Amino acid sequence: MQRAPTSPERISVALGLCIVMLATLPRYVAGGHETRQTLIIIALALVAFVAVIQWRLLAVEARRRLPQLCKRLVVMLLLGMVVMGGWHALFTDWISWQVFISHGATLGVLMHALSLWWSGERQAG
Repeated sequence: MQRAPTSPERISVALGLCIVMLATLPRYVAGGHETRQTLIIIALALVAFVAVIQWRLLAVEARRRLPQLCKRLVVMLLLGMVVMGGWHALFTDWISWQVFISHGATLGVLMHALSLWWSGERQAG
């Protein structure tokens, strides 16, 4: 079975990746890592560009599912922040807020992608 080249799920994950890249920028600004900062900005622009192209290729019916998936992404991002806050409170010394938001956003997007995969597997099975 061949999958469609674009889907609202893929776009929501791409938006999540953009959020993760934005969340990592303060770390590189604070650390003075201009080269990494530039590479993240270039990657962010490319992923955002591809997400826009994929959105334009979506059928109208599929576009209607995207707002619900974005709400799910926001919930997972918030959950990622809560889990990372608890993790760092229990197991590490205080880290900078830049590292905290980077870790929380990364966990949130990972949980979002895994939840999409999990729900897709259940629907297919």
